[in-house]
Amino acid sequence: MQPDPFRLRLSALMGFLAIALGASGAHGPVHDKLVAAGELAHWETAVQYQLPHAVVLLLLTLLASSKPIMVWAWRLFFVGILLFSGSLYVLAYTGTKWLGAVTPLGGLSFMAAWLLIAMSAKGK
Repeated sequence: MQPDPFRLRLSALMGFLAIALGASGAHGPVHDKLVAAGELAHWETAVQYQLPHAVVLLLLTLLASSKPIMVWAWRLFFVGILLFSGSLYVLAYTGTKWLGAVTPLGGLSFMAAWLLIAMSAKGK
């Protein structure tokens, strides 16, 4: 079975963005702004969660795209990246503090996705 091209593209885009955003937070004007605002740690946390979950998105797309439970896990990981990492990026860059209330929803989405993967394992 061929991987879903749309999910493959989105998975790769999430990996690309993790690298690009990580680099921008580590060097240059974005880094300087984050340091001045005391928000570099939030940015770094966003990257630390986004990159490995982008790899998981890619693996799920390539290896398990025919199983409905894995498609749901993929969706929850994707939403987790958007809510968890996305809210931290925006919070860190803009100082919009209410976004801190969104971040745990992304964490819950990550946890639910991991539980779906665990539930998909068939016993002997």
